[in-house]
Formats: sequence, structure tokens, C-alpha cells
Amino acid sequence: MRAIGYFRESAQRGETLAQQNKAFLEFCEREGYEVAGSFVDAASSNGHAPGFRQLVAFLRERDKGFVVVVIPSIEALGGDLRDAARRFFQIEGLGAQIAPMTGTTDPAADLVTAWGAQDVNARLGDRVRAAMRKKAVKGEVLGRPPYGYKVGNRRRLELIPEEAVVVRYIFRLYLNEGMGIRLIARRLNGEDLKTRRGGNWSMVSIRDILRNRAYLGTYSRFGVRVPGSHPPLVSTEDFRMVQDRLNARRTSYAPRVASQFLLSGMAHCGHCGNKLIGVSRKQSWKRQSGEKVSNSYRYYQCESRTNQSVCGYHTRRADDLEAQARQALSDAFSIGSGFPQAGDDAAVLAEQQLELERHRARLRAIDRRLGGYIDAASKGRLPKEKMHTLSVGAAGDRLGVEDAIEIAERRIAEHLSASDRKRAREKDVAHLLDDWDEIPFPERQSALREVVARITVTDDQALSLTLRA
Repeated sequence: MRAIGYFRESAQRGETLAQQNKAFLEFCEREGYEVAGSFVDAASSNGHAPGFRQLVAFLRERDKGFVVVVIPSIEALGGDLRDAARRFFQIEGLGAQIAPMTGTTDPAADLVTAWGAQDVNARLGDRVRAAMRKKAVKGEVLGRPPYGYKVGNRRRLELIPEEAVVVRYIFRLYLNEGMGIRLIARRLNGEDLKTRRGGNWSMVSIRDILRNRAYLGTYSRFGVRVPGSHPPLVSTEDFRMVQDRLNARRTSYAPRVASQFLLSGMAHCGHCGNKLIGVSRKQSWKRQSGEKVSNSYRYYQCESRTNQSVCGYHTRRADDLEAQARQALSDAFSIGSGFPQAGDDAAVLAEQQLELERHRARLRAIDRRLGGYIDAASKGRLPKEKMHTLSVGAAGDRLGVEDAIEIAERRIAEHLSASDRKRAREKDVAHLLDDWDEIPFPERQSALREVVARITVTDDQALSLTLRA
């Protein structure tokens, strides 16, 4: 088995990079690993980790074979435990095994244990939660009130009559008329009933209402339940029957593997303007011979149709649409049009900086999600196997955003002139088109988003690309 070492220079641990490398070589000899190389990060990296990024690039190579990443310890992966956790799950998500030289047999379990033992801002957080819990015990509203209610006297929930009618209507349609969530959304949108923000109803908003125990007259927050704190909108029996029906539809609890859709966030419906979202479906049927056959289908569908039951049934097979987008991009540059000439350099730079901030905001959101999974596992609220699956997925999402940030920071640092920027991006497009199938999915999607602002799709197989200026 081939072994790759990863070390970080750290004054806290008191080990030089040379000492860590020596320990790595001795560990590999003892365990019978073939040394394939090592990656290092110096203490003066100013928050960046070029060595770890090089390790990620290596692990993404198709012909790398099976490798084990040897590290001094789990904590040595990053500057703090959160950083180490992110990198741990990123490495595992890239298909490599992690071997700490401390000799631990279950590094993921050690990570969860260390996470539960940390005391970062714990006392302040406990004081805040205690104060919030006191308010919750009194039935005082914390946060946004649910649809159908407003915050009234003594910060208790009070009915909004016109919204309360809609809540009762939703429960009646689901329970008494047997309508599904999608059909209820279509009915409400068809009757021009709007959400609190004046938008269309979606499957998610309908499901949230049907699941919300606040409509029983019980206020729940911070583990505290206060029955009878406000007027109910549904009876206990009706609410129970609704939950039974919702739960009965969840027949499979097998972990779902999310499909990757290249054009997510770029493709839009040419009829209503909303985004096209990726949808996966599995169908099974029986042949005349009695043989059972199944197949999976991936396609893009208008989000308005999927979640709100408005707009038409506009779908396109994922492979066909992605191939067409590639061809359209190739055609745009083969006829010599390419990118439009960029305008004011200051405006372009401002746009790039805004995009960088959006990427960083996504990074913070992913970090909160990943931290929440590990925290829940450390407190016994989430099975460790489930935590591992969710954390690997979140860490993979983070790698994609890190790729986008790296590109954005490079462009801002270079701050190319309009003509140089145009030539550089056209070179990027040439690389994207020539090596399309060889480029890893996260890098390919990030590169495509760098050049394509919008893809508009209609039912007549037409597709139009709007390139970024």
C-alpha cells in the first residue's frame, strides 16, 4: 500500500517538519507501507494551506491507486479542531484511508470524543441558552412566529385570522380530501393564496406547516414544551392522523446518494425564468419473461413545477442537456464571438469581490453544518455512522467552494486588464472544452460557472448561453 505523509509546522506541538518526516518514514517501514511522498504546510502560511491543497489535487487523480494518508495525529491536521475535522472528512471523501501515527484504530471516533471535550465559549453559550430557556418556559416567542400567528401581548402567539384560515384549509385538504403535498401547493397557488412574504406555496412550506406542533397550541423551543400557551388551529387527533400519514409515506430509510448535476444554479426555465433543478428517479418494471428490471433516470426540471406546482412540466434529460450546453459553449467560441469586451475595470473588480464574499458566506454555512453533525454525534443525538456520511458530504461541498474561492482570489490578485482577462478566460474555456471528461466534477463545474452566467432552456430543444462579461 502506498503512503502519503501530511505534516504541519506548529510551535504548539514543538515538532519540526524534519522530525515529523523522520517519524513518518519510520512508521511506514514499521507498517510495511511504500512511501509515495509527502506534503507540508509551514507555520507562516497566513491561514492558507498550499500543502493540503496539493494533497487534495493528488487524491483527485484518477490513477493514484489506493493510498493511505499518514498524519502525526488527528489534531495535527489543522490549526484547530474544526479545521482538522474539515480536512479529515475531505480526505476520506476523496477515497483515502487516514492513519494517525498515534496508533488509533478509529480516528473518526477519536475526533468525536475530542470534539465533545472542547470548551470553546461553552460558558457564554450556556448562559445564553439558559436565558432563552427561561423565556421559553413562560411561553414567550423566540424568533419568527409560525404562519397563522403573530407576536402579541406578553410575547405570546396570537392568531392572524386570514392566515389561520389557510392553515386549517391545508390540514383539511390533506386529511379530509386526501390530497398530497404537491397538489395542495398547486391548489393554493391556483386560488392565488400567497405565503406571508407574498410568494407561491411550495412542497417544503406545506410540509413544514403539516409538521409544526405549534398548531396544537403548544409552544416548543430549547427542549421546553408549554401546552396551551396560545390558541390551537388543529385538534390533537387530526394532527396525529396527519403525522401517521406523513410517516407512512417514508417507507425506505436507506441512505440516499445525491446525484451531481453539472448545470445546477446556471440552467433556467425559458418559460417562467426560475431555475432548473436536478431530479433523480428510479423506475422498476417486469418484463414479459417475469424478469424484474430497474433503471435510474436523471433530468432537469423547472423548480416552479417541482416545488410549487406552477409553470409547465418542462424537463430535459441531464446527459442530453449537459452535452448540449458543452456544444453551445464550443460553438460560441468557434465562430469567434467569445466573451463580450469587459467594461469598467473597477466595476469588474467590485463584482469579483462580491462573488468572493458569496463564496465565503457559503463556506461559513457549510462549516456550521459540519460542526452541527459532529456536535450532535458527540452528544449522542446522531449515530456516528450517519454523522460520518453527512460529514463526508459536507466536506465534499466545502472542497468545491474552496476551489471557487481559489479561482476568485487568483483573479482579484492578478486584476488583469480587460484584454488580458479576456484572453486568459478564453484560454480557460479552451482547457475546459478540450479536457471536459478528464477534469474532476467539482473543478469542471467551477470552471463552467466562471464563464457561463446563465443557460436558458425551452421545450423546443433550444438553449441559449449568456457568458459572463
